[in-house]
Amino acid sequence: MPLLALTLAGCAVSSPRQEPEMSRPDFLVSDVRVTVHRDHDDLLSAGLGLAGLAGSPSPIAEPLHPTPDELRRRAIQTSWKGIADLGPLGGYGTVYGAVPDVPGREFQAFARVPGASQPHRVLLQVPDAFDAAHRCLVVAPSSGSRGVYGAISLAGAWGLPKGCAVAYTDKGTGAGYFDYADDSGVQLDGTRAKRGEAMLEFEPGPASADAGIAVKQMHSGDNPEADWGRDVIQAAQFGLAMLDRAFPEQAPFAAQNTKIIATGLSNGGGAVLQAAGLDDDHLFAGVVALEPNVYVPGHGRPMYDYATEAAIWLPCALTTPRFASVPFARAPDGNIPPAYAQRCGTLHVQGRLSGDTLSAQGEAAYEQLRAHGWTDEAIATAASTTAFDLWRVIVAGYASSYARTGATDMPCGFRYVTIDKDNHPAPADPATRAAWWADGSGIPPGNGIALRGGMDHSDDPTLAGLDCLRQLWTGDTARAQAVRASVAATATRLPRADLPLWVLHGASDGLLPTAFTSEPYVAWLRSEGRAPLYWRVPYAQHFDAFLAVPGFGAAHVPLMPYGYAALDRLWSHLFEGTPWPRELPTPAAQPRGETALSRQMLGLP
Repeated sequence: MPLLALTLAGCAVSSPRQEPEMSRPDFLVSDVRVTVHRDHDDLLSAGLGLAGLAGSPSPIAEPLHPTPDELRRRAIQTSWKGIADLGPLGGYGTVYGAVPDVPGREFQAFARVPGASQPHRVLLQVPDAFDAAHRCLVVAPSSGSRGVYGAISLAGAWGLPKGCAVAYTDKGTGAGYFDYADDSGVQLDGTRAKRGEAMLEFEPGPASADAGIAVKQMHSGDNPEADWGRDVIQAAQFGLAMLDRAFPEQAPFAAQNTKIIATGLSNGGGAVLQAAGLDDDHLFAGVVALEPNVYVPGHGRPMYDYATEAAIWLPCALTTPRFASVPFARAPDGNIPPAYAQRCGTLHVQGRLSGDTLSAQGEAAYEQLRAHGWTDEAIATAASTTAFDLWRVIVAGYASSYARTGATDMPCGFRYVTIDKDNHPAPADPATRAAWWADGSGIPPGNGIALRGGMDHSDDPTLAGLDCLRQLWTGDTARAQAVRASVAATATRLPRADLPLWVLHGASDGLLPTAFTSEPYVAWLRSEGRAPLYWRVPYAQHFDAFLAVPGFGAAHVPLMPYGYAALDRLWSHLFEGTPWPRELPTPAAQPRGETALSRQMLGLP
């Protein structure tokens, strides 16, 4: 029997030989690492509590040699701060949500879906107060491209205090960056090791020392997005197997005696909907998906399509007066950003945009987007994504993932390189590199890594690269065909008819607009005889964490409390016999304004 990797803080444990064979799924490709988290180091916040999660980065005593515990604490903090609104006006911990101390154990391993070359992480958190009378397992893939703790503020914060175990997967994403400069990657415990010294969560093929940074999601060659649903199913199966280990006297744990709830947001929301369509064994008792990146051919548009379009046209469209007061649509001095005006002019000179004035060109770009399904609400909120250059960052990375390229042959000349504090190419700072697994978001730039390439020396230097990325969707080259085939492989299938399923999405989402994602998906389900619940929440947008930004939060409400409410309703249905409704009125949310969030603003019953 394979050895069990144990990291236990001062606790006696059973010999690995006593572990039952049934507790090791055959899809695991590593030993299982077991850790105990008690006494100021809990499951939900690693002992930081709400104030600590919202505060400065958790310290590392020896930055060149962070311990697994220090990296775990930072990873949990980073995941919380990247997803939840922990700002002083946001209401977390007072109006909704809480961060109690939840002691327990973690079981973590690398798993692999059939056909994949690289693993994904699976992790189960088992609270000491696991509720044996209401056997509950929450399964949560990470949001965005984050690491394995990327859904902790949704699934962990809701499930762990209820006595549920929570199983996570990074779904083939995360910050397991491989640095060719020193040929190192990330081990199961989050620390770094050289190629050949240990099993790494991502180990690409050899390349020269100047090849830059390889990112698992972008450079694995696996098109991991197509396997997100399978990753979620494996996480559920791993969770059941580890519950057998944790409570052998109560084993076996199975879908027949344990309620399995799948939930996620953003890419994680899309992943649980993928899993629902693949659930031939009826694992899941219910699914709650927040702001999902979901695609069904013929219903809506895939993210790569509308994101490449947005990257090109949104800067110009935002110059129109209708968006003059929108946060991030104007420069700090109140004027139109010069780069936005330049984009209008370049598109006009190229014959792609009518109008001889900036005003006319902005209107023409706006009408172009409107004709392709963009709403004013989505365009307005997408000003933040445009201002932060997120469209280019996202599509450059996803193009590489869909084209199945490595770090050295990304489409359109893009690449990831390490930089110094002055933004010049340089070897990675050793302390920064040592903490990548904890601090990285899964898509550079950030943490000493920059996106380079895809630019020319014109007055609009990013447009050439963006046009190249767009042509991978609209063109007919071999690489464009490969990209479209990979996108097609991400399509979500129809879930079973009796599955309780709830989709929640912010009406103001500008990154994954409802018109392209949730609305066509829900309409498709209903046309196929399904009865999903759907809340299109007024004034909610994609990034709750952005609500702490002055001015931006005033126009919105957080989406997280609605996710908690949906999970509460599902719990009542599964464990208390409350009938599952065929429809529920969407809460009448109101924007927060400049004051602190109140319960009344959420409009929840």
